[in-house]
Amino acid sequence: MPTAPMEQPSAPRTDQAVPPTGAVAPLSALGQVPWSDIRDSTGSAAAIPQLLRSVARGDADTAHGALEDLRARICQYGFVVEQATAATVPFLWELAQLPHVTCRPQILQLLKNIVRARQWESVAAVYPKVLNHRENPVVWERRARQAVRARRGALPSLLAEQDREITRATSELADALGV
Repeated sequence: MPTAPMEQPSAPRTDQAVPPTGAVAPLSALGQVPWSDIRDSTGSAAAIPQLLRSVARGDADTAHGALEDLRARICQYGFVVEQATAATVPFLWELAQLPHVTCRPQILQLLKNIVRARQWESVAAVYPKVLNHRENPVVWERRARQAVRARRGALPSLLAEQDREITRATSELADALGV
């Protein structure tokens, strides 16, 4: 009597990154942020997740282009421009720690720029009425800096890397954080 062939387990796909057992996939928490309900410099921050994914998975040109677009949306001209900045910071830290990301030094520089941003506080010191607006940009700036500080535990491993560009950018970020 013939028997049915036994099913063979399928081989895992090799064309996509598979995190090691127990590891969390990069940017897996993106869906936990209500991006369409918060704002960046263009209006809705709904495009930020795709930009972060492009930084994470793109070739060097794609990643750099996406990071520049992201920079314009969250920290343009050294200003923390909207509420989306603080929400984006944890993902920037995550990307800065992924060895395959091609623009890690530039991500660290963006984090440094966010930490150093004090433009809205400076404006509010001269024009206190800024603080009375429903959308208070001084609060955005402070929350963004707090978000960078909250992840500073990543600095030692980044400073220990072999890439001089990464260690230089990390050192500058550490200085900006006062670490």
